[in-house]
Amino acid sequence: MQETTRIVLAGKEPRSTRTPRSAGGWLIVLGKVIVGAMFVIASLFPLAWMIIAGFKSKTEVVETPFQFFPEVWLWQNYTQILADPTFLRTLLWTFFGAVLFTVGSLAVNSLAAYAFARLDFRFKGLIWGIVITTMFIPGMTILLTSFIVVTRLSMLDTLSVLVIPGLASAGMVFFIRQFYLNIPKSLEEAAMLDGCGRFGIFVRIFLPLSKPPFVVMGITAFLAYWNSYVWPILTITSPDKFVLQQYLATFRSERSTELGLLMAGSVLAAAPVIILFLIFQRQIIGNIKMAGLK
Repeated sequence: MQETTRIVLAGKEPRSTRTPRSAGGWLIVLGKVIVGAMFVIASLFPLAWMIIAGFKSKTEVVETPFQFFPEVWLWQNYTQILADPTFLRTLLWTFFGAVLFTVGSLAVNSLAAYAFARLDFRFKGLIWGIVITTMFIPGMTILLTSFIVVTRLSMLDTLSVLVIPGLASAGMVFFIRQFYLNIPKSLEEAAMLDGCGRFGIFVRIFLPLSKPPFVVMGITAFLAYWNSYVWPILTITSPDKFVLQQYLATFRSERSTELGLLMAGSVLAAAPVIILFLIFQRQIIGNIKMAGLK
């Protein structure tokens, strides 16, 4: 009693004891765990099935009744697809194009984002409104006109037709611009006093601070190129320039009976994307939360 009186007189209140959960509270927690587990299983089941199907024989993949695990694990499906020079060339070619597309997208859209965030020029509001409007135009609606443009520019069946048309992205400009708006203007003013120009400010101040939006938008651009299918089919005809999704589609049509081998190739095609997400998952989740709060 005396200790409690001393704590109150000193301006401190005793710590409140945590009330134990009731039976209803534990049921709610258990229900949330079960629902979360169901979502996780539903999300990972297709990936797990594809990985295991890569170890199956030609007939086991589609046999009935459905059997999740193979009777005999065939490791040669993975070794055979990895020994295929065409698959390896396509994998490296797609990776090179994805890296080039990612770097180009970040360069183009970050410069545009800086201009809209920090520069004052005529018709800035009107131009920004037009840029934002393009976010609501589905890509399929401009597919034909885009094909006509690249045909007249003699870009068909080249790497440039896969990289250049998609570099500018209104969504990426918007995301990076929102981040740039929160950078203190005092940093720019101090750089200007030291004689630094606009481009120097962008390179020396904004780029080093751009890691959070660059991680999210860079992975988005990489995935967009890696998973592209419709545009490469329209513009690429040479088999040695096929991207990964084209190769897998051609493999399925020409060697439709070798489904185990196809599943193994699909797993290897998905592996770089999964590894990329596992490496940057903290940055991705944290930056998305940050963007949502802003």
